[in-house]
Formats: sequence, structure tokens, C-alpha cells
Amino acid sequence: MVENSDFLNLIDELTEDERLIQQTLREFINEQYLPIIREYHARAEFPFEIVPKLAELGLFGITIPEEYGGAGLSYFIYGLAMQELERGDSGLRSMGSVQNSLVMFPIYKYGSEEQKKKWLPLLASGQKIGCFGLTEPDHGSDPGGMETRAHKTDGGWRLNGSKMWITNGSVADLAVVWAKTDEGIGGFLVEKGSKGFIQNKITGKFSLRASDTGELVFEDCEIPEENRLPLAKGLRAPLSCLNEARYGIAWGAIGAAMACYEEVRNYALTRKQFSKPIAGFQLVQEKLVEMISEITKGLLLNFRLGRMKDAGKAKHYHISMAKRNNVHQALQIARTARAILAANGIIDEYQTIRHMLNLESVYTYEGTHDIHTLIIGESITGIEAFR
Repeated sequence: MVENSDFLNLIDELTEDERLIQQTLREFINEQYLPIIREYHARAEFPFEIVPKLAELGLFGITIPEEYGGAGLSYFIYGLAMQELERGDSGLRSMGSVQNSLVMFPIYKYGSEEQKKKWLPLLASGQKIGCFGLTEPDHGSDPGGMETRAHKTDGGWRLNGSKMWITNGSVADLAVVWAKTDEGIGGFLVEKGSKGFIQNKITGKFSLRASDTGELVFEDCEIPEENRLPLAKGLRAPLSCLNEARYGIAWGAIGAAMACYEEVRNYALTRKQFSKPIAGFQLVQEKLVEMISEITKGLLLNFRLGRMKDAGKAKHYHISMAKRNNVHQALQIARTARAILAANGIIDEYQTIRHMLNLESVYTYEGTHDIHTLIIGESITGIEAFR
């Protein structure tokens, strides 16, 4: 009997180091995160006291070179880490995704040497928390239509505009913000407490409750020239950051699917109706088979994509396929698991409903399902169909 969600024993494809890292993170989630997530989800708060522990495990700056405080590890290991974090909660993986892919990555790729040396070690150690400001109230799928503008001044730049749905937005010490300039789209590092920089918390969420989500407002916000990312020129820069985050999401979604499948499989083996476990009924078995099949296909997709990324062969449309497929399937798995749990599926004694609600957001952020469909469509036809 296959007792876990690794139906094809893909663990055999991992190196010894990869296996050890995955095992360490799984134990960490099981022992230190799952016991507290119910409480924080109910309060709609992120457990920020866990940040030093995440930093100690090397989860910030996984692919950043050690000279800047990172771990200097592979993208495959980064994917495994995001998978294990989202087995705990999408909010936890979002925290890891943002710190790694949307804050440290743009500073490393587009920042000056001074910016790298100043900020990357602080972010890697968890002493500073970052956020990524691209999405606006009226511009989500079309970031090129952004209205936030940065005007050159004698001492630097003056920023006006707003950003919406920003993970870590209300608490971040540093925001990587994208704005239109007279020379095109540019990136800026906006520090907490800067004059004209307002951080508001978004409340009332039914999804990603255990994640900090905020609004960033800039009212004649003064930014010194040394806080401009000198190598970030044009829309390609922020889109490259999104590509990094989407890669992690593809892995994370499968982690959430695994959590739902394993919970409902165990439930079906112990829950009795008509004098036998419901796992013994054909319709329930069919649902479980569909779930483990899609998890297995998603893992295979991630494993191949991870090796391609480390070899420098992964294209943006490859990542779009993984994000699109894996999040869609994870959401279907969560909904199916909720149905098998029946009434028990709507209470937080079981984690499935939390994952199901979270995945509703993951389905649409970092590029909606439809946007990724069009990205893949363009790659196979050569015809752009966004407009």
C-alpha cells in the first residue's frame, strides 16, 4: 500500500543533500508550524516570530551567493523548499517567495554592488522583511499600464501612486517598487518610514488569512538616487522577477495538494459509513486516484522544470505551464478533498478548507490562469493574443 503522496518514489531522484533538506523542512513544518497555523489563520495574522527560524534554516536567499548572505543553492532545492512551505500554508510559502524571488532576486540582478552588500545580508538573516510593489488597484494582468510615476529631482526621485495586494506590504522594511519614469519603467528601493510612504493593511480576507497583505501609497515620496536599481530598465525587469516567483508557486501548489490528499486519504481509511471505511467505496477510490495521479504529474513537471532551470534552459512559458497546471490541479484536489470530508471539511480542525481558500488566491495571483494560458498559447503558435 502506497502510504504517502510520492506514488512513483521520486525521492529516489533526489541527491543526498536534496533529500536531507526536504526532510529537515518537512519536520520543521510538522513540528513548529502546523501546531500554530490554526490560531494565526483564525486571527488573520502571519506568525512573524517564525521569521528568525526560517532565516536560520537558510530559507531566505536560497539561490543568492554566500558572499551576500545567501545559501548559494540550486533552483531545484528552492522549489523543494517552496513545496514544503506550502504544505504548511500558502501564506508561509508566499513569505518565502517574496523574500527570495521578488525582493532579493531583483536587488541581486538589477542592483548596484553597494545595494547588494547593504540589503542582501539583512534580508537573508531575516533582520529586514521586504515586499514587491508592482500590482496596482486598476492594473493587475497588464502591469505595463501602471500609473505610479517617478519624477527626477535634484537629489533623486519623487514617487507618486499606489500599489495593491502586496504580500508583507503593511510590515515590510523595504519595498521594491516599480514606476514609470521619463526613460521607461524603473525599479526603486523604498525604505519603511520614508516621508510620503504609507503602508496600509488589507483586512477582511477569506483567503490567505495567515499572510500579511497590504497597500502601498506614495505621496510625493522622496527617494535618493542611490535607492534606484541601476540595471532595471523596462518592463522586462519586473516580469523577470515574477518568473522567479511563479516557478516557486508551481512547486508550492503541489505541496498544498499533497497536504489535502494525505489528510483526506487518512480520513477515508478511518471514517466508517454503512459498516466499512469510506475508502472502500468505488466513488471515493476514484476521487483518491484522480488526486494522486494529478499530484504525480505535477511533481514530474516540477522535477523536469527544476533541472532545466538549473541548466539555464527553462523559458518563461515553461514556468507558465507549471504554474497554470499545478495550481489548477491543486485547487481541484482541495475541492475534492473538502467534498470527501463532507461537513468536517468546513471546520479548521482539518486543514483542507484552509488550503482550498488559499488556492483561490494562488489561482489568480502572479498571473491568472487565463494569462498563463495565453503565454503558453503564444509560445506554441507564435501569435500574441493578449489584446
